[in-house]
Amino acid sequence: MWAAQLDCFRQGYRVIAPDLRGFGKSDGANDLLTMEQFADDLKSLLDASRVEEPITLCGLSMGGYIAFQFALKYPGLLSRLILCDTRAAADSQEVQMNREVVASQVLEEGPEFLVDGMIEKLFAPISAQTNPEMIRQVKEVIRNSSPLAIAGASRGMAQRIDAQPYLADIEVPALVLCGSEDVITPPEEMEKFSRKMPRAEFHVIAGAGHMAPLEKPELVNNLIQEFLANTDV
Repeated sequence: MWAAQLDCFRQGYRVIAPDLRGFGKSDGANDLLTMEQFADDLKSLLDASRVEEPITLCGLSMGGYIAFQFALKYPGLLSRLILCDTRAAADSQEVQMNREVVASQVLEEGPEFLVDGMIEKLFAPISAQTNPEMIRQVKEVIRNSSPLAIAGASRGMAQRIDAQPYLADIEVPALVLCGSEDVITPPEEMEKFSRKMPRAEFHVIAGAGHMAPLEKPELVNNLIQEFLANTDV
């Protein structure tokens, strides 16, 4: 998911792209994976990697939920925050119930049922036409993900805190990015919460959906590069 950012920023920065607990090649999945647990895992990874200076943390979608939790729990470890296609508000009761349905179904049937339904929501329509290989790769990631991890993360997202009351307390520079075609976390919603953050700047990524860094890597990388170069920490 972050391949284009790794290729771009490893030239001038130390870049760490973790597999979250239960995903990729990481173990530790269970039937409830909270955003706080993921944030604690990131802290442990930084300790194990001997990273002592404050970091720039970048999170997309669920990664944004984790980033909010990290910012609230470990503010001294954070120098900048980059939030892509995510939301600050907690889930509504309806969304919480749907996440439990997804968790139960994926444990019973596996992740195949998620593939097509998720793809339609994740990407701008133009992406499916212009980059079918990207779509194919993401489908394979979903198919190969642990059902237990998907279920645990789904339940963990449903239980996450509402970050809105704490936005004014996040005083580090923040870059907030949203795809213009994002139907999951629309630009209007993200712009609204970004205004509550004292040092946030908001940008819309034209032609991207919910996966802006993957769909429009050059545009996203240019904005990140400018943000890193021009923010005082």
